[in-house]
Amino acid sequence: MKKWSSLGLVVIGILMSAHVCAAGDVAAGEKKAAGCVGCHGKNGVAVIPGYPSLKGQNEQYLVNSMHAYKKGHRTGGLAGMMKSQVSGLSDQDIDDIAAYFAQL
Repeated sequence: MKKWSSLGLVVIGILMSAHVCAAGDVAAGEKKAAGCVGCHGKNGVAVIPGYPSLKGQNEQYLVNSMHAYKKGHRTGGLAGMMKSQVSGLSDQDIDDIAAYFAQL
């Protein structure tokens, strides 16, 4: 029994430490996404080969991705550029931008 309650506490801790509930404002996100459109397209459809389209992506996935870039957890070819793009964004900015692209 003790084994299961410890596992439960670990799971709860992981869930609580994640940015679980995005509460973005779509209209605010549209304005804040101005710096994203050069690579990801005005309507969230990338115009540059190799860049991901963000239109209709899962909102929480976008939030988690931007946080991962901001914290340096994502590495690779364009991770440095993405980190510089998101480094000045607040949690609310990230939620808003994610809400905007998710609803497209």
